[in-house]
Amino acid sequence: MSQKERERILVMKAIGKGELKLVKAAELLGVSYRQTRRIWRRYLADGDAGLVHRTRGKPGPRRKATAFREEVLGFIRDRYPDFGPTLAAEYLADEHGLEVDHETLRRWLNAEGLRKPKHRRQTHRARRERRPCLGQMVQLDGSHHDWFEGRAEQCCLMVMVDDATNRTLARFSPKETTRACYDIFEQWAEQSGLPRSIYADRHSIYLTQREPTVAEQLAGKEPKTQFGRAMERLSVDLIAAQSPQAKGRVERMNGTLQDRLVKAMRLKGISDIEQANDYLAKTYLPDFNQRFMRVAAQPADAHLAQPKELNEVLSWEEKRVVQRDWTVKWENKQYQLDRRHEGLSLVGKAITVRLLRDESRQMVYQGKKLKWKQLSAEAPRVREAEKKPEPKKRQAPAANHPWRRAGRAKARSEEHTSELQSHLNL
Repeated sequence: MSQKERERILVMKAIGKGELKLVKAAELLGVSYRQTRRIWRRYLADGDAGLVHRTRGKPGPRRKATAFREEVLGFIRDRYPDFGPTLAAEYLADEHGLEVDHETLRRWLNAEGLRKPKHRRQTHRARRERRPCLGQMVQLDGSHHDWFEGRAEQCCLMVMVDDATNRTLARFSPKETTRACYDIFEQWAEQSGLPRSIYADRHSIYLTQREPTVAEQLAGKEPKTQFGRAMERLSVDLIAAQSPQAKGRVERMNGTLQDRLVKAMRLKGISDIEQANDYLAKTYLPDFNQRFMRVAAQPADAHLAQPKELNEVLSWEEKRVVQRDWTVKWENKQYQLDRRHEGLSLVGKAITVRLLRDESRQMVYQGKKLKWKQLSAEAPRVREAEKKPEPKKRQAPAANHPWRRAGRAKARSEEHTSELQSHLNL
C-alpha cells in the first residue's frame, strides 16, 4: 500500500466517525466531490483493501508478449551472451528488427540470471568541466587488449577523444610507440586540424624522466621526448595527467571500445590489424561518432591549420657535430656533406639529423636542408695479434772459428763428457 493510500484510510476513518464531511474530505484528498463519494462507497464495501489501486499486481497494458520476450532472450543466449543491455538492444533492433528498450532488457536479463549487476566502489572525485570548444583539448591514450579474442596477436588501439564533443578517432598498432602516436595524430590533423592541446599520461613516449644535459640547463629548457619535441614545434600544449582518472574521458572510451568494438569485429570476422583499421575508418567510427557525439558548449572550432611540413615534424631528430672532413656519423654510418655548403662553415657546428617515418633521412642546419651522400662502409680494422718471438737456436761454430782454434771447444766437450759419465755412474 502506498503512502497516498494510507492517507486516504485516515480520511475515510475520520468520515466514518463523523469528524469530516465529504466536501471537506474532497479538499484534503485533492479530488472532486463525486470521486470522494466513490472512494467512500468502496471503503464501506471492502474496507482498507478497497482503497488499493485495482490494477496493482496485474500485467500492464504495454507489457511485451511472452513469445516476444522468449524470442529476444533466445537471441541473447545464442548470439549475444556477453553483450550488455544497451549494446544488445541496439543489435536486436538493427540486425533482427526487435525493438526493446534497454532498461526492459536489463530487467529481463537480471530475472533470467543472464546478467549480474556490477557494484563498483565509489571514490570521491572533483569534477573537471569540459573544454567549451571543439579541438581545444584532445585526450590521447593507448589501450592494450586482446582485441581479436585470440584470432590474432594482441595489439594496441591508439585512441583520441575530443574533450568538448566526445569525437573519437582510433587506430590499431602492434604496440604503443612514438610511431603509433605520430600516425594517429597525423590522421586527426588531416581530418580536423591541429588540436590546441594533448592530454596524455606520463608514459615515456610523452614525458621523459632523464636529467637535463648541460646545454639544456644553460638554455633553461626541460628535456623532451621526440613526441614532446614535435608538439612543441607545432605549438600544441602537451599536458601530462597525474592519474588515470584525470583523463577519465579517454579511459572510459577505452572500456567502451573494449566492449563494443571487440564484439563488432567478432561478428564481422575481422582478425588482423589492416582489416580492423579499414573497418574503423570506413564503417565503425562514422556510426559511433554520429551516435555518441555531443554538441560543444560553444560553436567555435579551436583547431589550428595543418602545416605543410607536418610529416617532417613528426619524425626523429638528433644533433650531430660536423667533422673536419665534412662528414657526419650517425647510427654507425658516415655521411658526406656536399661542397656547395662550404659557405656555411659547418666544421665543428651541430646540425640536425632527421629520420622520417618512411625511413628517409634529412640533414638540416638553421632550417636549411643540406645535400649529402652516404659513404661506403669501411672495412673494420683488425688488430694484428702480437707474435711471440721464437727462441733463438744455438748454432755450432764453424770449423775454422777462432773458438775452435783456441782449443776451447775440445775442453768444453771433454768437460761435458766427464759430467755425463759421473751422472751415469750415480
